[in-house]
Amino acid sequence: MPQAASWTGTPSIKGSTESVRMALLTFSLVGLQFTWGIEMTYCTPYLLQLGLTKSKTSLVWIAGPLSGLIMGPIIGVLADNSRSKYGRRRPFMIGGALIVSMGLLVLGWTAEIVSIFIAESELRRVLTITLAVFSIYFVDFAINAIQSSCRSLIVDTLPIPKQQKGSAWASRMIAIGHLAGYGVSTIDLLKVFGKTLGDSQFKQCCVLAALALLLSVGVTSWAVDERVLIAARDADVKSSAVKLVGKILKTTWQLPDRIRAICWVQFWAWIGWFPFLFYSTTWVGETYFRYTPEASIADSADPLGDIGRIGSLSLLIFSIVTFIGSVLLPFVVQSPENEGKPGQRNFTPRPPPAIAPLAKFLTGSKPDLLTAWMLSHLIFAGAMFLAPFVRSLHMATVLVAICGIPWALACWAPFAFMGIEVNRMTAPSTILANGSSYRRVPTPSDDFSSPTPSPSFLRLNHLDRDIDDDDGDESSTGETAGIYLGILNLFTTLPQFVGTFISMIVFEILEPGKHPELHKGEDVDPEVKDEVMKKVTEGPNGIAVCLFIGAICAVVATYATQRMKGLYKRL
Repeated sequence: MPQAASWTGTPSIKGSTESVRMALLTFSLVGLQFTWGIEMTYCTPYLLQLGLTKSKTSLVWIAGPLSGLIMGPIIGVLADNSRSKYGRRRPFMIGGALIVSMGLLVLGWTAEIVSIFIAESELRRVLTITLAVFSIYFVDFAINAIQSSCRSLIVDTLPIPKQQKGSAWASRMIAIGHLAGYGVSTIDLLKVFGKTLGDSQFKQCCVLAALALLLSVGVTSWAVDERVLIAARDADVKSSAVKLVGKILKTTWQLPDRIRAICWVQFWAWIGWFPFLFYSTTWVGETYFRYTPEASIADSADPLGDIGRIGSLSLLIFSIVTFIGSVLLPFVVQSPENEGKPGQRNFTPRPPPAIAPLAKFLTGSKPDLLTAWMLSHLIFAGAMFLAPFVRSLHMATVLVAICGIPWALACWAPFAFMGIEVNRMTAPSTILANGSSYRRVPTPSDDFSSPTPSPSFLRLNHLDRDIDDDDGDESSTGETAGIYLGILNLFTTLPQFVGTFISMIVFEILEPGKHPELHKGEDVDPEVKDEVMKKVTEGPNGIAVCLFIGAICAVVATYATQRMKGLYKRL
């Protein structure tokens, strides 16, 4: 008879209330998203300033999807089978945070590091670009390992009825991280800190991102106690590297129908989100300097900082809208674990008193999460279809802000559905170290363990289960959460390859050559610079065209979500 996985300990989260526990469980995502925000705000104009063309810069951003493609599933499987006494996820989170922090410091000081060893100017410039690119890859690979572990930790810790709430809290923390990152980017940090943290805006942002990531991952790692895996299932014991890759490919090829549907929605949606997330700050800044007569980036002492601050102001508003949406939407959207279950009462959590009247009004016609996700694709598509026609900073800011609501759902819906599906599949197969199996039995007040005092308990039963199978979907083990969330990450990163090559082609056609104003190197021929400047300022904006193409893909994601609804109706 095949040996099931065995465990010791129970998952628990510090905190006296459910809200505190949820916040602590998901707090690591604040620093994670803060770091992403700094990278997406400054790295594109930073690379342009170093002398890369936009088409070559778009190739650098293959780092994101490549790291997700490799790190997501591999870290997922390795963590799933980890027998560390500290748990399966936290060691990867802490190790990844240390690596990312070192990479950020190298990225901020690339020119200084290279200048220590190289004196010749042209070679120094080439090596500075090379080190900057390698630093971005270094950071992206490590941060994807953290992200995979953070998401899996949520699935591991929470039972099925709390998966939507956990994903909603994750969405809020992502919004807070965005808000903090873009808020910091709008401030002239040199006026605040002087040159204590560095002599440029970019350097100081790198330092703050490193500190924020270490703090947030440290808080979550301190607050959460994981179960410890004693023995993996027979099929998972000591897999070789070849078997590891084979398992990932086999699982991807044989995905259950609903998980496959989630992944395909994610695939099409992320072709649209890729140019928005990586280029929107630069697009807003370029729109301002292109269509505002009194503005000239050529007169700026710190063009990188100026584009970052102007673009970050729009993204700050975007983050505020995302945060508001992430707080309000869970109160007016039907919980997905109740979809397709006739006779089961739909539960909506009680909102805070301050927003209770608004929530009561909105729940009059409460949509399910799938419908809300589908509508979010249409909202995003509608906004991005207008991008090529924007002629002012205000209009660009409005379009970016509108995308805050779709982004709140993009950070919530796929992980909520995936968490539920994973736990439905894996819950019955877990046993304790003494040979007993268990299922989590929730109480009306809460559904996960807490040391002070526990609002739920683990009801032990031996192999002749004394709990009806009908209650099986209330359990949570997250035994294979790592590999399935890693596969979801595959379908998040593969479209970014598509988006990267689309961007490269668009930039090569519409905006060839080095950025005429961000890059002020002596190697730019004046005639070439004038020609490129004319093409850049009078022709269509390359980033806006990429956003338009992304909108088309968001429409395809809407169709994929509609097909997914059909699968849930057959439950």
